[in-house]
Amino acid sequence: MALLTLTSDIGSPDYLVGAIKAQLLQVNPDFRLIDISHTIPPFNYPQAAYVCRSAIRQFPEYSYHLILVNLFEKKPEQLLLAFHQNQYFLCADNGLLTMILEDTPEIIIGLPLDPAANKNTIYLASVMGAAVNKLVNGEPIQRIGIPDTSYMEKRHLRPLLDNNSMEGQIIFIDSFENVIVNITKEQFEEQRKGRSFSIVFKRDEVIDKISETYADVPEGEKLAFFNSAGYLEIAINKGNAAGLFGLKGFSEKMRQGQLSYQSVRVYFT
Repeated sequence: MALLTLTSDIGSPDYLVGAIKAQLLQVNPDFRLIDISHTIPPFNYPQAAYVCRSAIRQFPEYSYHLILVNLFEKKPEQLLLAFHQNQYFLCADNGLLTMILEDTPEIIIGLPLDPAANKNTIYLASVMGAAVNKLVNGEPIQRIGIPDTSYMEKRHLRPLLDNNSMEGQIIFIDSFENVIVNITKEQFEEQRKGRSFSIVFKRDEVIDKISETYADVPEGEKLAFFNSAGYLEIAINKGNAAGLFGLKGFSEKMRQGQLSYQSVRVYFT
């Protein structure tokens, strides 16, 4: 039984989420559909990449991940089917794929679209579903579309590094208003080299230790820890860090004077 995950920027109240699932089940009623998220903010590539990457790594090998995010940044001429680290990815040709993978896909296939079709969301989902169905039924991936097609690439959002500091961007704010920064534990420790540190944000807020749980600090106090996805998280025990500190998620359209609201800096001494 094929396991398909769904991630989109459609929004939960929209009928399209249910309609897409219905379309996929028409392709193959044995598909097992699992939602990752349908509330990705429109055009927010770093957040979409973080959510997809963090969830997908928990799924069994040879799962199929349908990513319906920013499908219409440009007029769709093809969809992408990729195979990487024993997972399948299907998405628009909009650069998001390489941001999710943080790498070049091992296999990339272009899925051509019918020139006469109404290229709406349900149609694009049906093309993805048909490709998955062919794979499930044993068709080689190279025969499903155009092998080694050219495709758009975007670089994933990396922290800025120098010898004594690193600067990360806020890539996600969860429903508790905890703030996730694009600094992984591995990157942090590699840059730290055993030194003391200060995590600084909003100009004068400082945290100088890494906690394991929210309960490590008194209620109402701020803390930093590495979340289950391995990324630096700033929170307040039983509070709302983003709202209290006025922090914002990364946006390429953020004005220069607002950069301190979407970045976190770590100093090593």
